[in-house]
Amino acid sequence: MELDELDRAILRELQKDARRTNRDLAAAVGVAPSTSLERVRSLRERGVLRGYRAEVDLEAIGRGIQAMISVRIRPPSRRNIEAFREWAARLPDTVGVFVTSGNKDFLLHVAVPDTDGLYAFVIDRLTERPEVADVETSVVYEHVRAPAIEPVRPPRPHTGDRGRGSRPG
Repeated sequence: MELDELDRAILRELQKDARRTNRDLAAAVGVAPSTSLERVRSLRERGVLRGYRAEVDLEAIGRGIQAMISVRIRPPSRRNIEAFREWAARLPDTVGVFVTSGNKDFLLHVAVPDTDGLYAFVIDRLTERPEVADVETSVVYEHVRAPAIEPVRPPRPHTGDRGRGSRPG
C-alpha cells in the first residue's frame, strides 16, 4: 500500500493523540483542514486506520497481574486452531491473542487481578479445554509499548549505477 510523506505524518500525529481535532492535526502536519480530513478518510477507507481506542491502565481497573501464556493445541487442525482462537479472544481476561509458529500454537496476553486469578485462568480455564496439550506461563514484570509505529518506506528504485563494479549481463 502506497503511503506518501503526508500520510506518514498524519499517522505519526494520530498515534501521539487520536483525540485531537482535525484543525489541530492539519496544523501539526502543515496542510489545510480539508486536506487533512480527506487524507484521514482515505486512510480509514484503505484499512490503514482501523479504529480509535482508549489506552487503559490495567492496574487501575483491577488487573494488575499480566502474563504471557504459550499454548500448544493437539491435534493442530484448522478447526481446533480457529475454535480455540475465537474462544480465547472472548475471555474477559484476554488482552491479546497471537497465533504463532514453532512448538507452540498460541501466545495469550492476559491481565488478571492477582496470582490466584492467574492460577485459576490457567488451571480452570485453559487446561480444561480438551485440545490444549501444553501451557507455559510467564509473568510480565513490566509492559513497555512503543508510542508509535512508523510505516515501512518503499524501497528506492535501483538506478543501475554501473560505475561501482557491476557489469552488463
